Amino acid sequence: MAAWDISGKVVLITGAARGIGEGTARALAARGAKVALVGLEPERLERVAGEIGGEAFWHECDVTDRASVDAAVAATVERYGGVDCAIANAGIAIPGFARSMDPDAFERVIQVNLLGVWRTLHAALPHVLERRGYLLGIASEAALAPFPGAASYGTAKAAVEQLCNSLRLELKHLGVDVGVAYFHFIDTDMVRGSDASPVSGLMRSKAKGVFKKTYPLAGAVDAVVEGVEHRAHRVVHPGWLRWMILFRGFVPKLAESQILAAVPEADRVAAEHAERLGATAATQAVGAGGEADAAARERSATPAGGA
Repeated sequence: MAAWDISGKVVLITGAARGIGEGTARALAARGAKVALVGLEPERLERVAGEIGGEAFWHECDVTDRASVDAAVAATVERYGGVDCAIANAGIAIPGFARSMDPDAFERVIQVNLLGVWRTLHAALPHVLERRGYLLGIASEAALAPFPGAASYGTAKAAVEQLCNSLRLELKHLGVDVGVAYFHFIDTDMVRGSDASPVSGLMRSKAKGVFKKTYPLAGAVDAVVEGVEHRAHRVVHPGWLRWMILFRGFVPKLAESQILAAVPEADRVAAEHAERLGATAATQAVGAGGEADAAARERSATPAGGA
């Protein structure tokens, strides 16, 4: 597809306070796009928007709350007059084996990583339809292969892939393109926090070759920007993930050959960790973004006027 001129286009990005979301906002703004940075951590969002300058706009938003997402989209439309592109990037990771992790933690990942994507794309869709624009959902390599200790994350990302693929077929005749992004481990706060956890850190230590590598943030940002500019059906980084997509039927066997032997030890570590700290304390969202999500969850659970 010929390049889409994004100069002057309005791009709404969730999870824009840091990581891939922040980097993408900065890169698209440098190409002339009008960016709306949406997410938790309002102080950081304000700082990033100020550093971007120009017409950059920010709005605090919890993607687990439909009203909050609707308000962020409405504020973006009020500011810019519409939305050309929405990137549903907000996500968290809570490492843990399903049998020993807090069930609420498992469901929180689904709330943020799947239903948050759905709410974002659905809320933005009427405005994107008006401008025959582009939607992008952020999935993961986890949509292609199982990873012990990350069942909640993989479940959500696989569902995001199917959501975006279905939306692409539903919306093509209306002039809207829909893409899905796949990334390996990228150098973000979330990945660093995941690597520091006793469960996923142990599993990652058993990986080999390219599967063990963490890739710089810049490559993922470049892939997203190029994907937006070409309204791509797939955004992939690093490039070898394309082979995983092509041969996805063989990927689970490849993954198992690398990490299955480590599962008993990691499972034991996860169970002991949960027994020592309690399931809730042992399965917390990782990284600074995870801390922001935990704070948002605590605020939403506190009754009005409560301490």
